[in-house]
Amino acid sequence: MSFWIVQTLNGMTFGMVLFLIAAGLSLIFGLMRVINLAHGCFYLLGAYVALSVIQYTNYFLLALVSGMIAITIVGIAMHRLFVHRFQNDHQSQVLVTLAFVFIFSDLALVIWGGDPNLLPTPSLFDGSFSLGDIIFPIYRLVIIVIGVLVAIGLWLFQERTRLGALIRAGVDDTEMARGLGINVPLLFTCVFGMGAAISAFGGVIAGPFIGVYPGLEWGILLLAMAVLLIGGLGSLKGAFVGSLIVGLADNFGKVLIPELALFPIFGSVVVVLAFRPSGLFGKL
Repeated sequence: MSFWIVQTLNGMTFGMVLFLIAAGLSLIFGLMRVINLAHGCFYLLGAYVALSVIQYTNYFLLALVSGMIAITIVGIAMHRLFVHRFQNDHQSQVLVTLAFVFIFSDLALVIWGGDPNLLPTPSLFDGSFSLGDIIFPIYRLVIIVIGVLVAIGLWLFQERTRLGALIRAGVDDTEMARGLGINVPLLFTCVFGMGAAISAFGGVIAGPFIGVYPGLEWGILLLAMAVLLIGGLGSLKGAFVGSLIVGLADNFGKVLIPELALFPIFGSVVVVLAFRPSGLFGKL
């Protein structure tokens, strides 16, 4: 029994990391209809910036804040200078953001090299939690709690704040929102920067057990896409449920059938799309 509990917790931990990536993607696509293939790079660069700060200061919290601020600035600049020009042109969005993937990936390789790195676990959450035969790292439990809190916070932001209402109004009817005096381009830039910050946040907190290395941006983006396909594009609830499904499928797949580790993940995608083409919580 302890084996299944530990592996379930491992799957939930990875699922919460995926949620932080998928939530940013869902936020950007759901509210702005922008397809951002460079989202995985925000995760990668956030972790790398944090790694550099930790190496110089040895403070995890400072590294976390620095990574988020740096990637928020990158995201805002990317949107204001390039992406906003193609607000309603999905083909151009794909091409532009794909170009940024190669730019960011090569810059990361030049600056930080090609060796894999592991961020140190915060000393406050170092050690393990024991309950009978179950032994589980405290830090991974903290990540599960963080993921749930972020999900609640994002839902409250979208549904219960004036800024969330303004953003939804800008998406539903851009011309009417502009007529009412809402600065829609600024709102969209803020959302893009917020999505980048959430992704960077995920990269930093996952660094102590997933690490950071070249090529991670592609793998994490692929899994985040699987999450959105299962949960439904633009649905925060779908991103949360889809992340748990993919996280558990990934972990149990690697443990039980390592030679077919990707089959449970994308098998789940196929099954869901066969019966719900828009995803579990997507709009038909």
